[in-house]
Amino acid sequence: MRLLQCNEDGGFRLTEDLAEDDLPPYAILSHRWLAATEEPTFEDLLHNRAQEKLGYQKLRFCAEQARSDGLQYFWVDTCCINKVNKAEVSRSINSMFRWYHNARTCYVYLSDVTSGSSDWAERSNLQSSAWFTRGWTLQELLAPHTVVFYSGDGKRLGDKRSLEQHIHEVTAIPHTALQGRPLHHFSVDERLAWMTARETTLEEDKAYSLAGLFDMSLAPVYGEGFAQAHRRLLELLHKRGACIRDLCLSNPSDDKRRIEHTKGGLLVDAYNWILDHPQYVQWRDNGQRRMLWIRGDPGKGKTMLLCGIINELKNQLAKWDGLSYFFCQASDARINNATAVLRGLVLLLIDQQPSLTLHIQQEYDRSGKKLFEDENSWFALSDIFTRMLQDASFKRVYLVIDALDECVEGVDRLLDLIGQTTHASTKVKWLVSSRNWPSIKEQISSVDHHDEVNLELNADAVSWAVRVFIKHRVLQLSTQKSYSKDLQSTVLRHLYNNAKDTFLWVALSCQYLSKVPVWDTVSKLKRLPPGLDDLYAQMWKHICASDSDDLCKSLLSTVAVLYRPASLAELTCITESLSEVSDDPAAVANMIEYCGSFLTVRGDYVYFVHQSAREFLSRAVSNELYPLGKGRVHREIFSRSLQNLSITLKRDIYSLSAPDICIEDVTRPEPDPLAKSRYSTVYWVAHLCACVKPAVDEEWSACLQTLEGHSGWVSSVVFSADSSRLASASEDCTVKMWDASSGQCLRTLEGHSNWVNSVVFSADSSRLASSSWDHTVKMWDASSGQCLRTLEGHCNSVSSVVFSADSSRLASASHDNTVKMWDASSGQCLQTIEVGRALHRISFNVTGSSLTTEIGSLPLEASPSPRLLSLVEDTRCVKGLGAGISTDGLWIKYDSSNMVWLPSEHRPSRSDTTAQTVGIGVGTGRVWMCSFIGPDLPKPQSVL
Repeated sequence: MRLLQCNEDGGFRLTEDLAEDDLPPYAILSHRWLAATEEPTFEDLLHNRAQEKLGYQKLRFCAEQARSDGLQYFWVDTCCINKVNKAEVSRSINSMFRWYHNARTCYVYLSDVTSGSSDWAERSNLQSSAWFTRGWTLQELLAPHTVVFYSGDGKRLGDKRSLEQHIHEVTAIPHTALQGRPLHHFSVDERLAWMTARETTLEEDKAYSLAGLFDMSLAPVYGEGFAQAHRRLLELLHKRGACIRDLCLSNPSDDKRRIEHTKGGLLVDAYNWILDHPQYVQWRDNGQRRMLWIRGDPGKGKTMLLCGIINELKNQLAKWDGLSYFFCQASDARINNATAVLRGLVLLLIDQQPSLTLHIQQEYDRSGKKLFEDENSWFALSDIFTRMLQDASFKRVYLVIDALDECVEGVDRLLDLIGQTTHASTKVKWLVSSRNWPSIKEQISSVDHHDEVNLELNADAVSWAVRVFIKHRVLQLSTQKSYSKDLQSTVLRHLYNNAKDTFLWVALSCQYLSKVPVWDTVSKLKRLPPGLDDLYAQMWKHICASDSDDLCKSLLSTVAVLYRPASLAELTCITESLSEVSDDPAAVANMIEYCGSFLTVRGDYVYFVHQSAREFLSRAVSNELYPLGKGRVHREIFSRSLQNLSITLKRDIYSLSAPDICIEDVTRPEPDPLAKSRYSTVYWVAHLCACVKPAVDEEWSACLQTLEGHSGWVSSVVFSADSSRLASASEDCTVKMWDASSGQCLRTLEGHSNWVNSVVFSADSSRLASSSWDHTVKMWDASSGQCLRTLEGHCNSVSSVVFSADSSRLASASHDNTVKMWDASSGQCLQTIEVGRALHRISFNVTGSSLTTEIGSLPLEASPSPRLLSLVEDTRCVKGLGAGISTDGLWIKYDSSNMVWLPSEHRPSRSDTTAQTVGIGVGTGRVWMCSFIGPDLPKPQSVL
């Protein structure tokens, strides 16, 4: 960005092209252009011709005004851009909104407004100025924080704040937008409407000048016309909207509001002690202190403490600072893992700075929703997140994560990422909270420049905060129950003496007392045990002694194993004890109240009051809660889910008619036919996997030996038929043979020019075959190590190779989406099968008539001949025999027919098949199998 620098002699000159992250404070001019020949240009300034042009007076005005405001630099669009350089023009157009936004002040020079005899006359002239009708001036009005209006003779007319009502009247732009509310809070249609009555000299500029309002880059293509430019802008907006919708698993700002509401509101006096704590102040203000860990036992108020800190940071942030946060919750599968944390942090950063979408959009356009959901999501998102933190949009970024101990999957790599980012950048500051877990302490201790606040070591401050909380809750109780002053004092005293500085104990006790008759309050109060576990134990005993113990145990055992909180309607479909009141949400909520204070209902969803309550049930009373084991509960949920889905689901359940309708255009019907089935639809497979777990021997034999010698990753290992030898393939381009008894390396087979993917012995162990990234298969003499022949024909990496049972044929699978059959003696290619995708595991069946693969059985020619055999009608449908997986991974197939559709979280990262069974491994680490059993199955038959 070039600026104009004021000289001591009253003139000014162009600077060099300056980096945006190192710009001095500058003013910026907004004006209507004169005729092109009358505006000073970049070339005019270079050759001292600017003074000759009529527009030079605007430059002099801007320079004088900047000096009077204590600024040495200013920017004017007519002469700070080299318009001969098309690349510079394009870059400037896409940077314009940001340049105006970053300016210290914007001077609006209204050449058609003269100083009047009164304020009324001046402002009347101002409202009629043509400046308000031009396209580019829209962003020049909205982008800067400070906008000052001047008449053509240089008189100050007012600023954006003092003239707000007049500007609103002439532009119809909402007051909140003029006051500086972030523009992404206004809808797309609303922002587009602000441009409706405006015009530009070049019609395309009417679209290009809008891009800044959406924090987007739109490459100018002059000559394309407004309609095409506008269409391109809308397409970019649609893509970004889709990306953000798919990114948003749960909005952390919504989670924060829910948490504060659930806990009875945020009390400033209960958290403000932390704001003056030395470690917090040092973390907030010292650029070298980059991480703060707040740790303490359950119920000590860590979450509300962080909610308060987030509010304070919001109020103190400079416009260059970013703030993002996330609240982990172990009981909700959507927000209890490291990938979900990253998704939430990225979402809030984009919400504050929409231009950051550029870091994610390109990869999203290539991968779609899978970018956020498959097994590589963590790695992709961590790279994207790191790039966002390095973006020049932020001078400093505050990142807050609550309850690291409730991040049940990936907390180690999350802490690794925190360590990497704090080491790489001084502008990143992390604030995290967790329980006092040694595993977390060990990893955080390795992070440079970190501090800790141990709540147990700040007992006086926590005790005071708990007393504030008790006073607030008892006052609420007293109002609700009409306590006398004496009773109110009695309750206060008892809670003060028994809370043990634990917010959760106070909350549960007050919740219990709210259901106790006033006359019985003192008696029940005395029975409240101090300490969380004792309180939970009493609540459990009360349930067991009640007439509703079976109902309560059924509800608690069900809610405890769910993968996310279920709504009241969803719960009726998966809990047998609620089936009779499935159409009465009030009755369901009433039945949940019988579960003491373990469960709570928030916005029609059922939650545990705290993670510690769930842990108490699993730890202390597991045998009573699950007398037949957790597997039985999972089985019940699975069974009822399938039963419900078989009744509810039908083709075109939302009456969409057209299968290609955009999800944005779908209107959910009322009542929603899927309201009760949504949990079952997504999680029935997970409960099936949980209730059918294979038995594994407790004792595993010790490691017999470690074979070392490869210099790269080992990609494949195989025993010879007599188990006397072992062969291994490696990325170091070699195959090694080992003595299986001694572990001695017998020989190293060299010849491949790239990574060796797979290795296999022939049935008689006399030969060895290997496949490689060098597109070839090699056959070796297993005794001498001599390369017998090289099989060439694949045009991409060969991923798998296998001998037939009689060792007469060899099959190879490649990333060129084919399988080739070879004569093992001559090396001749007998058959090429197009399969539409790369296969990684192939084997001959017993008779040698077909190949078993991860997508199903592929039939082979009875009498092989060297011709091409196509097994695909298109790249989506491989015709094979028996059980298999579709090439797109969406279906389990049988004899090429789609049989079972797979939800995204149950799609294979690895799979294998037999004739009747499919085994699937998914990114979460679970492995599950689907078998086709029964007389009604279609009979396998040849498709050739």
